[in-house]
Amino acid sequence: MQEEIVIVGAGQAGAQVAQSLRQGGFEGPLRLIGEEAHPPYQRPPLSKKFLAGEVGPEGLWLRPPAFFETNKIDHIPSTRVVSVDRAGKRLHLENGDTLSYGKLVLATGTSARSIPLEGADKTGVATLRSIADVDAIREGMKEAARVAIIGAGYIGLEVAAVAKALGKEVSVIEAQDRPMKRVVSETVSDFFTRLHGYNGIDLRLNTGVEAIVGEEKATGVRLSGGEVIDAGLVLIAVGAEPNDHLAAECGLEVDNGILVDGTGQTSDPDIYAVGDCTRFYSGKYQRSVRMESVQNAIDQAKAVAQALLGQEVDYDPLPWFWSDQYEIKLQIAGLSEGYDNTVVVGSPGDKKFYVAYLKAGKLIAVDSINSPRSHMMARRVIGEDWREDLLPDA
Repeated sequence: MQEEIVIVGAGQAGAQVAQSLRQGGFEGPLRLIGEEAHPPYQRPPLSKKFLAGEVGPEGLWLRPPAFFETNKIDHIPSTRVVSVDRAGKRLHLENGDTLSYGKLVLATGTSARSIPLEGADKTGVATLRSIADVDAIREGMKEAARVAIIGAGYIGLEVAAVAKALGKEVSVIEAQDRPMKRVVSETVSDFFTRLHGYNGIDLRLNTGVEAIVGEEKATGVRLSGGEVIDAGLVLIAVGAEPNDHLAAECGLEVDNGILVDGTGQTSDPDIYAVGDCTRFYSGKYQRSVRMESVQNAIDQAKAVAQALLGQEVDYDPLPWFWSDQYEIKLQIAGLSEGYDNTVVVGSPGDKKFYVAYLKAGKLIAVDSINSPRSHMMARRVIGEDWREDLLPDA
């Protein structure tokens, strides 16, 4: 009889592991434990179409509930695992129950990064990681004429675009000197600065936040210079942190993410980890990486399932990401960190161009703005020596 596999975390990665195991012929007991009440669902639309009301919760579901029953995947919702007993191979649940496992997969994802900010616990202050978070943001928007967003990364700018389309006045406050600075070049940052300015967003760069003001409910944010921006809803969007505490507390090796090898195995041979919560070595980029993307969640999950089925695997992906803001689609292939030169093809003024990132003459990443052909080609040629005809025209 095949030993039981338990997956902790019912997001994109966890659900994909379960699906791939069944597709690969695993017939043993298979449990999928999730903290949310919903079936596994996709998260990227949360800050875009779901927030805008263009799709409902069922439109986010990765599979209908019947899929898990048909495939004998025991989906256990609304359940939190509080500790892992590695010696006894048991999980301790918040309700006091315990579950045994033969092999364990941690697919615990990320949580919104918190910042030590006065007033962050007031009503009307939100983060965005789940359906429940978006429900709370929508409720807050009903009464709020102005929304203040702390952070000009993907989530902050996507929510700004949606809130503006819903008729709200929007201020975005960013401590860095340009939006999305961690992941894109000045050319791309400047394009999105102009885009949001054109759409009426009050974008404050090089600006810190001292506090969220108000009595019990937030009424605005006080900036580092003392100015107060009125806001009936405040979104804190300053990135995400890996949920690696469960792994750390049971003695697994972690370093801003659960450390895994090319098979997804942790420092315990009976425990694997997958998705946003993991950190692994990238042979393509010659360094340790942690990726927050649908692509990584799906592909790494398939690799972990293969490993659990006894197949040889060495996961070393080419990462890719995307962001939708207004009518603009930003598609990123590769990791641009450490680049020493860029090549811009096309015209930012025409809202259709791409930026190629080079390091020592090799193409390491491409940011494509409304240029899907360059994105798809980039995913095939990254790592090659740069030449002018390596990618198509924007």
